[in-house]
Amino acid sequence: MTAQTPAASALFLRETEIRRGMELLYFGYSHLTRAVDRSLGERSMGRAHHRALYFVGRHPDVTVSELLAILGVTKQSLGRVLTELGERGLIETRTGDRDRRQRLLRLTEAGYKLDGDLFEAARAILAGAYASAGQQAVTGFWAVLEGLIPPQERARIHSWREAPPPTGERP
Repeated sequence: MTAQTPAASALFLRETEIRRGMELLYFGYSHLTRAVDRSLGERSMGRAHHRALYFVGRHPDVTVSELLAILGVTKQSLGRVLTELGERGLIETRTGDRDRRQRLLRLTEAGYKLDGDLFEAARAILAGAYASAGQQAVTGFWAVLEGLIPPQERARIHSWREAPPPTGERP
């Protein structure tokens, strides 16, 4: 039998409550990523590869500069990851239609397949946690996660919600 999660104290801004939240966030994320990490490790890839695959898959034709801003990494580290993904036939780059200096990124069919496999590894864990917590708790969880994002970045993230999921026909 699973232990019941206690309600947050009315003094939820105290150090002990915040530390508990930090610990739960750490352990939850750690367990969520383990299944994905195993699959990535079998391919000699890491989380940086996964993040790039995920966001390029969600937003085909994202520019390299937009991806840099989303991931918050250096141009050099992203360049290394994109080169590796390109060499593996998982991602393709083309020049922009209006600005030839732009590099637009898109997953190949093999890239979409891998992205889907990685998503499935995490989906079961997250769906189980969502089902156990219920809709109201999931909404509260999303609100807390959104609160962790600096206000100036939230508009970009909200605009991404409107993006179609990467299923069905590939752009």
